Parts: sequence; C-alpha cells; structure tokens
Amino acid sequence: MCTSMAFRTKDFYFGRNLDLEYDFGERVVIAPRNFQFSFRECENMESHYAMIGMATVEEGFPLYAEAVNEMGLAMAGLNFPGNAYYPPEQAQGKENISPFELIPWLLGRCASVAEVRNAIGNLHLTGIPFSESLPLTPLHWHIADRKESIVLEPIREGLKLYDNPVGILTNNPPFDFQITNLNQYLNLTTEYPDNRFHPEIGLEPFGVGMGGIGLPGDFSPVSRFVKAAFLRFNSVGGDSEEQSVSRFFHLLDAVAMPDGIVTTPEGKYEKTSYSCCVNAGRGIFYYKTYENNQLTAIDMHRENLEGNQLIEYALIRQQQVCRAN
Repeated sequence: MCTSMAFRTKDFYFGRNLDLEYDFGERVVIAPRNFQFSFRECENMESHYAMIGMATVEEGFPLYAEAVNEMGLAMAGLNFPGNAYYPPEQAQGKENISPFELIPWLLGRCASVAEVRNAIGNLHLTGIPFSESLPLTPLHWHIADRKESIVLEPIREGLKLYDNPVGILTNNPPFDFQITNLNQYLNLTTEYPDNRFHPEIGLEPFGVGMGGIGLPGDFSPVSRFVKAAFLRFNSVGGDSEEQSVSRFFHLLDAVAMPDGIVTTPEGKYEKTSYSCCVNAGRGIFYYKTYENNQLTAIDMHRENLEGNQLIEYALIRQQQVCRAN
C-alpha cells in the first residue's frame, strides 16, 4: 500500500508514503546524466536527464520506487495488485520496457508530462522480471510536473492513461473508480456546519471540525485517497521552502500507517516504511523513516551530475533528536 501526492505552492513538490511490511534495501540514489541504463529489450540509455529518488540497487541497476529528474518531472510506482497486467509477449515496432525499467526510461528522456504522453504512445510494457529472485511487482504510476498530474495503469485491456486533477494516488480499485467515489463526499467542509437536519430542531455543533464528519479515517486505499485529497485541497500554509515541506509531511502523516495497525493476509504488519517529499524544481529530496522522524535532505545539484556512476545515500534510521539542553 502507498499514497503519493503532488502539489504546488511557490515551487512544485512531489512525494509519497511507502507502506510495506518489510524494508527492501532502499536508499536515496542519484543517477547522473552519463550513467548508462541498460534495458533488456530496447536500446541502452547512455546519456539522459539526471534523477534522484528512492531505490534499491541490484546488479548496478537502480530499481526506483519513485524519482524526480532535473527538469522537474516526477514519477512514483504504487502497488496495484489484482489489476496490473504485463503481457508476456513483446510488441513489434514498440519500445518493449519492463515495469522495473519504466521510471528511468521515462524520466531519462522526458522533461514534462506532455512529453510523457507522447512517449507512452510508443510504449509496450512487457512482463520481464528483473531476476528469478526479484519477480515483477504489480504497479500503477503517478506522474506529475508543475503543470499537470496523470496516472498510468497497465490492465489486461491495455495501458490506461488518466488525468489526475486531485494530484493523489493510492492503490486499488482503478483510478477512475477513485475519482467517481469522491462524489460521495461532496458535503464535506472545513467550515463550522449549519443545521441542515431541520430548522425546527435546535441542533448546534458541539465542537469545531464537525463539518468533516464522514471523512474516512481507516487505512484502506479508497479511504486514504479521499482523506489525502480532502486535506491536499483544504490545508493552508505559507509558500517558503520550510513551510511547504512541513505542510507536505503533515499531509502524508495524516494517511501514514503506524506499526501493528494494518495486518496482511500473511499475518505481518504493514507500516509506513518511509515518507519523502521532493522539491522537483530544485532537486532537493527530503525523507524520514519509520524509525527516524527527523527530516534528512539531499540536494542532487550538490553532486557531479556529469558523472557516470550512481551516487548512493544510506538511510538514517536511528532516531535523531535535537536536544535543547
């Protein structure tokens, strides 16, 4: 399970909660412009836009969960079990890309969502696993830039591309259902509510916040989508870097999973392993982990982006405390 979000204050920000019952060896990874991406069934990418994101590195290849490139284009893969479908056969005349290659393939060549739309027209996602020990993960993708946000879903009928006016993505059901489902919550408000039950009955709110009664609070994908969308549109704050980043993480915290609250069918506990927020225009990647809720920032532009080797930062997982005395 996961929740991703895109929003804009003075700058454009993109990030996500990654909710899993295990760690996958993730770390912050910068792929500089001349790092060679070797793809299984199409031409290697020897030069490309630099990118930063969270990934595990296997056999020298960064398996990105999400990333942002130096042009401000952002992309995240979220779990989509039971719906994601990757045909095993390749397609002639198309770019045959495995799902684990999709983030670098798009972020390496596209500077905007508009360019992504064009690239997807020649894309064929094919079911090639990274290895026998690393099978394919069922995913759909949230892709956004400063101007617009879209969702790409690979289903049995083919690739579906949706405009995403709310800038939120979670998991199942498919995205078109999530948007339709928002119609059930159109009475929610941040305002102090009026008595609409009947004017002859002297009903009055007995506390603030009652205009939001009915806002889901559970951790299901549908409920997280509704809650994250409501908070994204109605929260307020300043537009400085510090204010924007603080606001972003407060919104992610509102749909984060504490350990022990969500149990998987295998009897394990799913939790928000990490949360991240990227200033997409400036290439600054902020994150915190379940164990350490102090923010860590990594600026891709402080590195040599003309290099040809991955730059990796292990996550700081031990709790960091700023002591006042």
